[in-house]
Amino acid sequence: MNRTDERVVIVGGGPGGYEAAHVAAQLGAQVTVIDRDGLGGSAVLTDCVPSKTLIATAGLMTDVRAAAELGITLGSPGHRSGDAAENDGVTVDLAKVNARVLALAAEQSRDIEARLRRDGVQIVAGTGRLDGPGRVIATAADGTETVHEADAVLLATGAHPRTLPTAQPDGERILTWEQVYDLTELPEKLIVVGSGVTGAEFASAYLALGVPVTLVSSRDRVLPGEDADASRVLEEVSQRHGMEVMSLSRMASVTRDGDVVTVELTDGRSVQGSHCILALGSIPNTAGLGLEEAGVSLDAGGFVQVDRVSRTTARGVYAAGDCTGVFMLASVAAMQGRIAMYHVLGDAVHPLDLKTVSSNVFTAPEIATVGCSQNAVDTGEIQAETVMLPLSGNPRAKMQGVHDGFVKLFCRPGSRVVVGGVVVGPRASELIHPVALAVAESITADQLAQAFTVYPSLSGSVAEAARRLHTA
Repeated sequence: MNRTDERVVIVGGGPGGYEAAHVAAQLGAQVTVIDRDGLGGSAVLTDCVPSKTLIATAGLMTDVRAAAELGITLGSPGHRSGDAAENDGVTVDLAKVNARVLALAAEQSRDIEARLRRDGVQIVAGTGRLDGPGRVIATAADGTETVHEADAVLLATGAHPRTLPTAQPDGERILTWEQVYDLTELPEKLIVVGSGVTGAEFASAYLALGVPVTLVSSRDRVLPGEDADASRVLEEVSQRHGMEVMSLSRMASVTRDGDVVTVELTDGRSVQGSHCILALGSIPNTAGLGLEEAGVSLDAGGFVQVDRVSRTTARGVYAAGDCTGVFMLASVAAMQGRIAMYHVLGDAVHPLDLKTVSSNVFTAPEIATVGCSQNAVDTGEIQAETVMLPLSGNPRAKMQGVHDGFVKLFCRPGSRVVVGGVVVGPRASELIHPVALAVAESITADQLAQAFTVYPSLSGSVAEAARRLHTA
């Protein structure tokens, strides 16, 4: 299929935008990407790629912590001084860590741009706004405007960190998650406000790097949106390694006095540290883009309303990624963008199915999920049988000194089809894949159990959990 007569304009160069551009170019459309901040968007430049690079570095420190149990002595107990910290004789230089983080993000952005240009995509540097459904105006940094006519427009403008009037970042000691990579010295004491995915990940990473961490959570547990058993394991492990978790503690304000940051709580208590990371959620980048004037409906939070093939309420206008608030993952943004182009250009379309989305929290241990949740089972939203198998009995886990974590599977009674799962442990993001395949392809627990696994391996616990769901 070749649609060279179709003009597609994409506003935003993040995963939703650049993946859509590849598909549209492959199908022969004339594609223009209008991007303001750099190809890859926040996912590559300030969020997913840099944060997971930092977390990967911190993961090495988690391994160091377990070395003694495996019979490996690395050095004397750690100390910290100046811009570096030591854990069991291993030095952490945050300036070098963050320099590498930013370099990798920039390299990934360049790679994305190069591939788009190879595909024949026109890239326009600037901020795009709608001037009606089929017309986009791009404003460059110097104020110059160019007009781009389109048969279809994809909005992939992303989101930015939420702040509050009483908690304003200064980029030095009070930080959003986009600003942490400017740090050249490890915090003396870090306060993380917000116990969702972003807050939990940064709290876990800096704890592994040897920083004393206090996590302020307005809810009764860390990761309130995740599996309760999984969040319980993470909280227990984090507290065992020295993290202070302040549950049911709502932030009232964050202020700075010199080198001291104070977080005031609504109940009158306060906590002090050298730095604070604000993890208060996201706000969609939808203001000032002419969306409502073009007939694009937004919800109460400012997110673009879309259907399962990424259509907005304006004819010929689609949207993908964090600006839609559907499921704020890079993988979902990319899928939304691809689906939009398949629909626009008349290719085969499979509407977005959130029941098959795998997600991962990159804490220590990691928490990966797919399909139905324990909460859905407990509330009767879905009928399913459950089995939970601790990793502590897995032979490979014993060899690696892994004591915490589990594999949990859900299957339908009667058909025995696997409808969901949770994995908590090292590299859970990798271990969830066989479960995700089972959910996506409606594989039964018996079929999952009968697939060969390597012995010894952590993935063997997935097969073992499936075997425990067998009924005569």
